[in-house]
Amino acid sequence: MYKARHLGEIQAFMEKMGVPGRDGWGLPTSNKAFPDGAHYRIEIAGVERPSTLKALIDEAKKRKVGVHRAICTVGGSSYCDFQELKDMAKMARDERIELVMTMGHRKGFDAGSKEMSTQEGGMQGFRHRGSDNMAYWIEDMMRNLEAGIRGFLVYDEGALMILNEMRKEGFIPTETAFKWSVFGGYCSPAGARLLEQMGANSMNPLSDVSLPILSSIRAAVDISLDVYVIIVDAFGGMYRAYDAPEIARVAAPVYFKIEPGTAEADIYKPWVSEGWHADFVRLKVKIAQIVQEVMERRAPELKLSSAGPADLCLPVID
Repeated sequence: MYKARHLGEIQAFMEKMGVPGRDGWGLPTSNKAFPDGAHYRIEIAGVERPSTLKALIDEAKKRKVGVHRAICTVGGSSYCDFQELKDMAKMARDERIELVMTMGHRKGFDAGSKEMSTQEGGMQGFRHRGSDNMAYWIEDMMRNLEAGIRGFLVYDEGALMILNEMRKEGFIPTETAFKWSVFGGYCSPAGARLLEQMGANSMNPLSDVSLPILSSIRAAVDISLDVYVIIVDAFGGMYRAYDAPEIARVAAPVYFKIEPGTAEADIYKPWVSEGWHADFVRLKVKIAQIVQEVMERRAPELKLSSAGPADLCLPVID
């Protein structure tokens, strides 16, 4: 008869695999950093159109805020025409801001999307349904690649597997980078390690992740962690500006992710006016300034990357 292993043996087995056996309750200081030696950067989500990106760039210059990455077309890049994609790529290249595009359509919009509107259906995972929808999603990515964009949001393990193989074989540009989305639902060192092994270049843990869990994730992987310092109300509405110094200390290298609002399903609908999105992204830049001020006051020893560090996955303009 099999005798169950005790907790210590389980934890030792995890450690043997490079996965911490416990969360990082001691909150050790991370000894990792970005290639430029910095501990943190700024990421702003919801840059839906060229006009939104233009407003972000303008506001960042006014407030002297360093924005390193923009999460774009959260409503789906299939709502942008090809010229809009090219315009965004050109602006981002000129300003040395990394773009991470969100493709569409997604599970919430395909023929089986009704399932997601039910309580239990919503728990079944935000993944692609079938091979057709997987191929459609990758086809939309191809438009972005042709426009010069090289960063993409991924939330489906099957998609990540395919994309990583495409990148290895040169089917897509080898410099293409993949950011794992919060909709992928990962929040453990084991999950983070799996994503890193599958080819993810950065990871967005769940929005309510604790410092000990962040610490344990950092011990398991080298990729950057993209951590919400403010999140939409539908995801909990947390505002963690005063946690920022400890987040950067234990989890560096981190992107501080700025995404306030009511619910992504409302604020990123493509028929929301461009003017509204432009005004809203200015507020996001203000919040980034506040976080930057907190870091400078409370943790001046932790370094913010300067504008346009060399390792960013910038658009490629012919």
